[in-house]
Amino acid sequence: MKEKRVDCRGLACPHPVLKTKEVLEAGEVEALTVMVDNPAAQENVRRFLERAGFGVQVSPVEGGFAVAGRREGSGPGAMATAPGREGEQKILVFMGTDRLGRGDDELGGRLMANFLATLPEMSGLWTLVLVNAGVKLAVAGSPVLESLTRLAGAGVKVLVCGTCLQHFGLLEQKAAGETTNMLDIVTHLQMADKVITFS
Repeated sequence: MKEKRVDCRGLACPHPVLKTKEVLEAGEVEALTVMVDNPAAQENVRRFLERAGFGVQVSPVEGGFAVAGRREGSGPGAMATAPGREGEQKILVFMGTDRLGRGDDELGGRLMANFLATLPEMSGLWTLVLVNAGVKLAVAGSPVLESLTRLAGAGVKVLVCGTCLQHFGLLEQKAAGETTNMLDIVTHLQMADKVITFS
């Protein structure tokens, strides 16, 4: 059995995932342990390995975490799959803010709440990506958590930037969506038929 160990401690997102991807693409690996030093990298590597068909166990170690994966099946690999009805456009909404518009933050917050509550009406909505201040929408206490949960329940991917959560000290408060990394975001942008951006 081919086993590999990769030390990604000290590397910022998305480098731990990129190095993990590089190791998997280099040859048949049945077992892989990736060392990381922060919760965002741990979550991103874990998700990546699971999507590549690995059973994963995470253990705390000195200086961070050991993310140990053992191949269980063929798995879809690193590329995201694109669900949806045949012929339906895949729309990605890229949200870099927790307010809509400029001029009045209170009004901007209400507009954002209304927008997310109405978003399920958009035909072809496939993925919602939250980056920078947009990640604040997905944390405990956010007034739009119900809307995000409803979107995810309807099959919309809600991807929340792990680096951004960590920057704002909100990683432990995330209450909706999947913690993601820049490789995942770029992959989804590439697969989308249309991207709508708010910043």
